[in-house]
Amino acid sequence: MLNKTRGFFRQRLEDIQDYLGGGKVFKGLVVLLVIYLIVTIVLGIYWSSEPDTFSVRDEAQQRAQAMNREMVTGFTTTSTLIHMTETLLDKPGGYITNDIMPPGLWMDNMPHWEYGVLVQLRDMSRALRQDISRSQSQSAEDPDLTVAEPQLHFDNNSWVLPSTESEYRRGIAALKRYLDRLSNPNGPQAQFYARADNLNNWLADLETRLGSLSRRLSESVGKQSVSEGMDELPEKSKEDEIASVKTPWTEIDDVFYEARGTSWALLHIFRAIEVDFRDVLKDKNALVSVRQIIVELEGSQQAMWSPVILNGSGFGILANHSLTMASYLARANSAIIDLRELLSRG
Repeated sequence: MLNKTRGFFRQRLEDIQDYLGGGKVFKGLVVLLVIYLIVTIVLGIYWSSEPDTFSVRDEAQQRAQAMNREMVTGFTTTSTLIHMTETLLDKPGGYITNDIMPPGLWMDNMPHWEYGVLVQLRDMSRALRQDISRSQSQSAEDPDLTVAEPQLHFDNNSWVLPSTESEYRRGIAALKRYLDRLSNPNGPQAQFYARADNLNNWLADLETRLGSLSRRLSESVGKQSVSEGMDELPEKSKEDEIASVKTPWTEIDDVFYEARGTSWALLHIFRAIEVDFRDVLKDKNALVSVRQIIVELEGSQQAMWSPVILNGSGFGILANHSLTMASYLARANSAIIDLRELLSRG
């Protein structure tokens, strides 16, 4: 029976080869398929490389020289947002999250890195529109920031009609118009209020984001979670309300690379804040806190030497990259809490 089955499939294969021209075309297609797979794998590896960090001061100075403008307050922060968004779209492989063809279709880590960066771009653009560009709550919104902020909130997975890239580039164009008006030598036609309350509002949102991300990273090895309202339960049922929460093994690298993207974006934003909010930070004795945040974020961007994200137990033999990243983010978040306290003082 087995020999008959083998003979049947061998005959069908020979029939296909004969139909395709004595096997030459068939072999050619196989060779092309193998070459295609090799090329996509190599491209996938290359496209998975995370962009390097950059100097926000140097990038802002180069942009100011190209625009023939002075670096006024807010120039570095806005220029940094523009450059980060351009990096998101123009890095090797371009924007990958919405790809529908290999190798982008197969890639998993880079789309989550992109999402981590995108969330911080969205939060900072919203802070610019709602707080930093307005003198008070009754002030009018900046016309270009009212365009940039929703454009960056466009669906991050849209392939066409319209594509995500085209919508984000409209946001970049709006940020460039805002920067041009902000640095107008004939008198600024846009505003950037580097005040403690404006910075504190953005930090409040960031504190909750980093707290959630640190928790998700720590759940790579599982942790006990206590249900809300537990104090109201009888003593015997309290143990039943303590559940173990653990990230599925297929999502561990997703959370890790989202954290890498988040910390990459925040590193550059805080470097820009150190420049544009320097006076208020010095007045509040908060420069040390900002620099401590930058140090922790720089640590989170160390090179990854492992080809895979290891998930050893907390005190096991193998490393746990998620817990290492959670440690950096937790320390950065602690410094953010201290920074908010300093900014809140009179």
